[in-house]
Amino acid sequence: MLIGAIGKQRERIYMRGYFITFEGPDGAGKTTQIRLLNDYLKAKGWDTVLTREPGGTPIGEKIRNIILDVENREMNPIAEMLLYAASRAQHVSQLIKPALEQGKIVLCDRFVDSSIAYQGFGRDLGIDMVEGVNHFALQGIIPDLTLLFAIDPEKGLERSRQRRKAMDRLEKEQLDFHKKVYEGFMALSRKYPQRFRVIDASLEIENIHKIVVDEIQQLLRRAK
Repeated sequence: MLIGAIGKQRERIYMRGYFITFEGPDGAGKTTQIRLLNDYLKAKGWDTVLTREPGGTPIGEKIRNIILDVENREMNPIAEMLLYAASRAQHVSQLIKPALEQGKIVLCDRFVDSSIAYQGFGRDLGIDMVEGVNHFALQGIIPDLTLLFAIDPEKGLERSRQRRKAMDRLEKEQLDFHKKVYEGFMALSRKYPQRFRVIDASLEIENIHKIVVDEIQQLLRRAK
């Protein structure tokens, strides 16, 4: 099953680069931290690629607009899952896989774990269905490290409201939906502790950044 593959580290002989994903509920501060890390790594001389899901490619960004458009209130959960997977398939083949093969560090704001949390848990589609679809989208690409920024869903949504003028379609979902998403992320972190690092997103931005940098340094040392 795909979940087993997701939990395993890919062979370093296959890819020369590093794939690091940032996950968490809405309002957890992932985007701030991934940008800070990107700046830090570039300053240290690393060749990085900063990207996001859904999106990351011209086709993926068009799909993103469809998924998050608040006008698409009647979107079927299975259609939503398939759109995410379609964006991911394009993302992996066009951007992520080539960058890793070139030895770059790819930093991705959300990846397949978000699909499992949001559609598998939040939409109650179940893990097996989400895994099965994403088996084709991933093309064997698994993160080396997943940083999960944990925050109470209610606090996260309040952060989102304060930071953004308009919330997207998923952010507008009821609190119960976001609680299920959070539980999905935490379940994944417990199942795959070798890949996941859970970070308290309620800490100060500077303190979180220090934790993130420490985790990245450990990853790079282990991989030598």
